[in-house]
Amino acid sequence: MDSTSSSLRLVIVGGVAAGASAAARARRLSENASITLLERGPDVSFANCGLPYHVGGEIADRAALAVQTPQTLKALLNIDVRTNTEVLEIDRPSKRVRIRNGATAELEWLPYDKLVLATGAAPVKPVLPGADDPRIHTLRSLADMDRLKRFAEQAERIAVIGAGFIGLEVAEQLNRLGKRVAIVELQDQVLPLLDGSMTNLVRDELRRHGVEVILSDSVSRFDPSPSSLVCRLGSGRTIEADLVVMSVGIRPESALARAAGLVLGPRGHIRVDRYLRTSDPDVYAAGDAVETEDFVTGEFVAVALGGPANRQGRLAADHIFRPGQTKPYLGTLGTAIVRVFDVAAGLTGWSEKRLAAAGRPFEAVVVNDNQHAGYFPGAKPLALKLVWDPQTGRVLGAQAAGLDGVDKRLDVIATAIMGGLTIDDLAQLELSYAPPFGAAKDIVNLAGFAACNIRDGLLKAVDRLPAPGSAQVLDVRPKPLAKAYPVPAEGVLNIPLAELRGRMGELDAGRPVVTVCALGKTAYFAARVLSQRGFRVSSLTGGMRGSIDPRSPAKLPTA
Repeated sequence: MDSTSSSLRLVIVGGVAAGASAAARARRLSENASITLLERGPDVSFANCGLPYHVGGEIADRAALAVQTPQTLKALLNIDVRTNTEVLEIDRPSKRVRIRNGATAELEWLPYDKLVLATGAAPVKPVLPGADDPRIHTLRSLADMDRLKRFAEQAERIAVIGAGFIGLEVAEQLNRLGKRVAIVELQDQVLPLLDGSMTNLVRDELRRHGVEVILSDSVSRFDPSPSSLVCRLGSGRTIEADLVVMSVGIRPESALARAAGLVLGPRGHIRVDRYLRTSDPDVYAAGDAVETEDFVTGEFVAVALGGPANRQGRLAADHIFRPGQTKPYLGTLGTAIVRVFDVAAGLTGWSEKRLAAAGRPFEAVVVNDNQHAGYFPGAKPLALKLVWDPQTGRVLGAQAAGLDGVDKRLDVIATAIMGGLTIDDLAQLELSYAPPFGAAKDIVNLAGFAACNIRDGLLKAVDRLPAPGSAQVLDVRPKPLAKAYPVPAEGVLNIPLAELRGRMGELDAGRPVVTVCALGKTAYFAARVLSQRGFRVSSLTGGMRGSIDPRSPAKLPTA
C-alpha cells in the first residue's frame, strides 16, 4: 500500500518532543492520512527543557515555552489533537486503542493502522515518610512549573534533592531569585553522569554563589510543620526548608506497552529497533519511554534527552510513510550540557566510569587550555577529557568543563564519534581559528596530541598523585606559583622547567617520578626531559588547575 496516497490512520499517544515531531513529519509526508494525537495532559507541545528558566525568570514569557497548541496544530497541520484524553488500553489484535475523555469521562475505541507511543517519562518520587507534603515538588510539565513558581515566590529556604542536570538548573534559577538554596546528592559528586574530577569546577561554582552543596548524603524522611519542612538526611543532618524540589531521576511511562505485551527492557523502557518499531511492527515508540541502540557499542540504552526524542519521532513517521527509503536510527550518544552560573559542563559518548563499570578497555587523558588564543582579551580556562579505545584509537567519549567554549568542543567530538574518527584524526582536525574564536592548536587538537603521545609511549599519564613514599613528586611550576598553590602531597620538590636540566642531581634516579604543573603541558615537557635521561617518569594529566583531584593516590607504572 502506498502510504503517501492512502488514508492511513495514524494514532500518536503523547505529545511534547517525540509525539509532536512524529505528527508534524507525518503530515508533511502525507496530506491524506488521518492523524490523531492523544495527550493525557492539557499541553500538547512545550519546551520542557526551558521549564527551570521560567521558574527563575530568565525566560520571562511563559507563552514562549508553548511550542504548539492544539489550535495551531489543527490550523497548520490539520491534525486531530485531543488533550486531556487518556489512553486506557491497546487492543493489538483489533488495532485500536480505548480512550477516556478527561472532561466528560466518555469512553471510546479509536482504530489505527499505525500507532506511535510517545508516552515519555515521569519523575521518580521516593516513598519516604512525609513525602506527600504539598511543599514537595517535581518539575516535568508546564503545570509543575506554574506550581513551583507560585510556591517559590513565597519561599526563602529551598532544598533541591538531586544534583543531576535538572537539579542544578533548578538550584541555579532559584538562587537567581535570591533564595537560600541547598542541594543534596547521594553520590560523592554533582553531575553523577560525568567522571568525578570533571565536576569540581561546577561544584565550586555552586558554592561560590552561595548554594550549599551536600554530597554523599540522601533524604530519609520529611518532617512537616506549619512553618517549615525538615529534611532529615541519612547522615543525621537536618535541613529546614520552605520548599523542596525532588530531582532524583525519571522512570519510563510504559504501562500501556507492558499491558499490551510489547517487549520491554530491564528497566521498563520500550525496546525498539533501528526504525523505532516495537516488537509489534505496527506499533512504533519514541522519546523518553524507549531504549535504543548505543551508537558506540550497539547495546540497548535509555537516554532521556530532547534532541534524540525529536529525531526519533521524525524517523518513526518517515518509516511509516516511506518504509523503503528511510535510513535507520544510528543510535544514541547521550550528548548533554548544563550551565551553572558562569560554568558549563557536559559530555558525549562514554565516560571513564561507565567504561570501567562495563569492563571495557580504554585510555583517557585530560588537557587544559583557554577557549581561544590566550593573548586575546577574554581568554577563559577550559578542561577537556578524552576517552578512546586503546586498540583502535577510536574516540569513545569526551567531557568538558569551563567558562566558555564547552558546547563547541563537545559538538566537535560528538561529530567525531559519529564519524568513527580516531585520536590521530583529532590531532589533524582543521578547526576555525582567529584569536577571538580559538587557537592555532585548538584544545581538541591538544587532546588528540596527548592521546597519541600516550599511545606512542611518549607520555605515561596518571590521573592522581602517588601514595606517600611511592614516588618523587616534582613540581615544575615557577617558584612563586608553587609557593602560592602548593601541591597537596608529602616531600614535593619544586624545580621549574627552565632549571630542570641543571638540577637533575636533586632527583633520585632510582625512584619513579611524577611531574606536576598547572595545566599538564609543562609537566609533560619535563617528563620528556627526564625519560630521555633514564628516569621512570609519569605526568599528572590535566595538571593542578585542571579538573583532576590530585589528592587521591594511584598505582604508578613501574617502567
